[in-house]
Amino acid sequence: MSLINKQVQPFKVQAFHNGKFVEITEQSLKGKWSVLIFMPAAFTFNCPTEVEDAADHYEEFQKLGAEVYVVTTDTHFSHKVWHEVSPAVGKAKFPLVGDPTHQLTRQFDVHIDEEGLALRGTFIINPEGVIKTAEIHDNAIARDVKETLRKLKAAKYVAEHPGEVCPAKWNEGAKTIAPSLDLVGKI
Repeated sequence: MSLINKQVQPFKVQAFHNGKFVEITEQSLKGKWSVLIFMPAAFTFNCPTEVEDAADHYEEFQKLGAEVYVVTTDTHFSHKVWHEVSPAVGKAKFPLVGDPTHQLTRQFDVHIDEEGLALRGTFIINPEGVIKTAEIHDNAIARDVKETLRKLKAAKYVAEHPGEVCPAKWNEGAKTIAPSLDLVGKI
């Protein structure tokens, strides 16, 4: 069953954010676009590269009215130490969410039962708390946050322009398509 166009279900977790421990719930995601980036675990070799990539582009997410949440199955305490000792993770100005009970990894269907870890999953959620994109892949393959930004821009565009769709390789400012019977078989 796909998570696309489903409402995020209630949850409550702790995060390390800007030097403090904060509570994050499904209500935290409402009123703005949200990007949830699931990673297997803190203190690994590949995850810090993704945290750093998101941190390097965080200002772009903020300009788009989006908050980024990095989620691992560790505790928020681990994330505090991870933020302090890793130069890459130390760049993060967004919440580092702990999910030691696996509430979120199960809700977003990225949990690996045998390992107690998460797959690399990325989800874009609209301001109403509805999941608009989902990407899940093997943990050996790190992501490029530029593609997440492109998808966020596309999701925002179609939300703001009902009746239009973003074609393959669409980037901000490019032409969109207004689906119609006249286009069937002509593209």
